[in-house]
Amino acid sequence: MDAALDVRMPALYLSHGAPPLADDPVWPGQLAAWSAGLPRPKAILMVSAHWEEAPLALGATETVPLVYDFWGFPEHYYRVEYAAPGAPELAASVRKLLRAPGTPVQDIPDRGLDHGAYVPLVEMYPGADIPVLQISMPTLDPRRLMDIGRRLAPLRDEGVLIVGSGFFTHNLAALRHTGGGVPGWSAEFDAWGNEALAARDVDALLDFEHKSPAGRLAHPRTEHFAPLFVTMGAADAAGDLDAERSVIDGFWMGLAKRSVQFG
Repeated sequence: MDAALDVRMPALYLSHGAPPLADDPVWPGQLAAWSAGLPRPKAILMVSAHWEEAPLALGATETVPLVYDFWGFPEHYYRVEYAAPGAPELAASVRKLLRAPGTPVQDIPDRGLDHGAYVPLVEMYPGADIPVLQISMPTLDPRRLMDIGRRLAPLRDEGVLIVGSGFFTHNLAALRHTGGGVPGWSAEFDAWGNEALAARDVDALLDFEHKSPAGRLAHPRTEHFAPLFVTMGAADAAGDLDAERSVIDGFWMGLAKRSVQFG
């Protein structure tokens, strides 16, 4: 990567929705307005809830395909294209930052962008003209993910937008029994998470399964909250955890779509 730029890129955590996000009357515009207010990235590093792989893996760096990792949707959602350029220079920088004794990094060159990556990018950067690299989460442990984010933080000074992509609440099975609307567990967790972020209560967030109300209902499996910790680590290392703000809030099909920016 090139030498440091004058502007440090922020670090984002966003709720990515599902393929039908594109049809929502509000959400695509919110994502587009968010990206329009950011400095233009030199490259984008995506960490999605939908790629867990250990050791940590780097995806495609030349031609970047899409992974249609969802089932039972109308055919047109499988025809979406997003031909972003690969980011081999970014991949080389990530390897240098993450490789250490006992910390292997692998390459999976045919692994493309899953819907946690391309669904929001289609709305935020529809020109598909910014190089994108997706990396896997090698663990769901919040502290280990935050450490990965800290090690990736120098990329922000090189024009790289680090994006953790998940969903602020995520329990599709429980939604089937709510009868519509916003279930209490989703609203309670969202309010708690917003307050914890505003208070910079890192310890509570790291232990969210025990410290939050309805934490185990909001995240019966934690992969959709986990990308937040990579983002927080990238912010913590740069000293701007205090610069957090919620950019998008509210609910979509009962799930909290809270999305936050650091820096």
